[in-house]
Amino acid sequence: PPPGKPRPLSLPRGDTFQLANGLTVIHHRKPDLPLVSMELALRSGNEANPPGKPGLTSFTADMLDEGTASRSSLQIADEIARLGATLATGATADASTVQLFSLKKNFAKAADIFADVVLNPNFPPEEVERKRASRLGELVQSRENPSVVAAHALLAALYGPSHPYGYPTLGSEAAVNSTSRQDLAAFWQRHYAPNNAALVVSGDISRGEAKALAESLFGKWQRKTIAVAESAPPATTAARLVIVDKPGAPQTALRLGAVGPDRKTPDYAALEVMNAALGGLFTSRINVKLREEKGYTYGVRSAFQYRRAPGPFEIRTSVRTDVTGPAVEEIFNEIRGVKEKPITGAELKKARDSQLLSLPGAFETTAGIASQLADTFVYELGADYYSKLPAILRSVDGKAVAQAGNRYLAKENLIVVGVGDRAKIEAQLSKLKLAPIEYRDAAGKITNQ
Repeated sequence: PPPGKPRPLSLPRGDTFQLANGLTVIHHRKPDLPLVSMELALRSGNEANPPGKPGLTSFTADMLDEGTASRSSLQIADEIARLGATLATGATADASTVQLFSLKKNFAKAADIFADVVLNPNFPPEEVERKRASRLGELVQSRENPSVVAAHALLAALYGPSHPYGYPTLGSEAAVNSTSRQDLAAFWQRHYAPNNAALVVSGDISRGEAKALAESLFGKWQRKTIAVAESAPPATTAARLVIVDKPGAPQTALRLGAVGPDRKTPDYAALEVMNAALGGLFTSRINVKLREEKGYTYGVRSAFQYRRAPGPFEIRTSVRTDVTGPAVEEIFNEIRGVKEKPITGAELKKARDSQLLSLPGAFETTAGIASQLADTFVYELGADYYSKLPAILRSVDGKAVAQAGNRYLAKENLIVVGVGDRAKIEAQLSKLKLAPIEYRDAAGKITNQ
């Protein structure tokens, strides 16, 4: 039988209030299962890294659960495990986060540990050294993955080394090696403050319980003056070719990218629908061309990486070495095609439906709801953002998609990164006339040779 009509889509809206110290609290009740998730999100991402210390934000976040004034890292892990809970800390380009997931009956005890790692980290020297070694290992390992190398090289080419989006959240080996315990403690002291954060509580918990919990755990947390760093302007984004030599590689890892919009762009819905048709789905134009018709690759995808400041648009794939140049040319043709051959009614419906029908998946769990509502704080979207989004997506028409494509897709703005055997791919890529050519190493640094 044919599929039935989709159910009416209603996405969660956070119930938002503030404590006296400036901490934003976002609550959403989901009482169907005895589970609760909690996330603390701070508006401190890569832009908070001081000069010469890329990665300090994420190093600090990684250290939060490695020891407090009253618990060692092993005690934290053991207590969380005994409660059947999970605790995670980390950072992205735009935020630092602490996340907790627990059964309702154990939530109060787990939340006490959660608050302890936020409020009382003591950055034990032996744990700092262990984390340093782990982070250095990750950076070394990343240089052996051509796709990761290509991604890092694209960001470095788009934004330049002084921009917070121009390097991975891990930072650099030099910065990791030079980071001291004092650096970590000072960063925490400067940026971890209630007026820089939102506490999101989702699950089998009432508003009253959530408010009492927030007051009990964080009511005495002292507000601070937060220095807001202004992002440096991106490096020149004129089209050019970037090659990272990997002698003997049977494939070329490709990234094509340009600086796109920020997360608050009014074009968000139209861009997501346009991208779904271009390269966001298995049945998108680029994937059908390169995989199904040409046989150049197992898959290719495109995506806008929306951030607090304008984030990157990228197209990513890996292709056989001998078809590196033709693959890029076909991608250029499909980008031009968005303007010259507007998406059809069938493409529009499929792209729009893909966005609408995938939305519920992000809100299936208490943790998913907490994460999405945290984003409304980090990106200043408004508490009712997701409740309004389905209607906005349904309103996207062909004209809006065409305008979005014209505004953000242009071959002359695309930087092309190829990680592969230079001796075999340079001549192919040079035919695309993307002068000048930059040569970078596996860490993304310009070598020009």
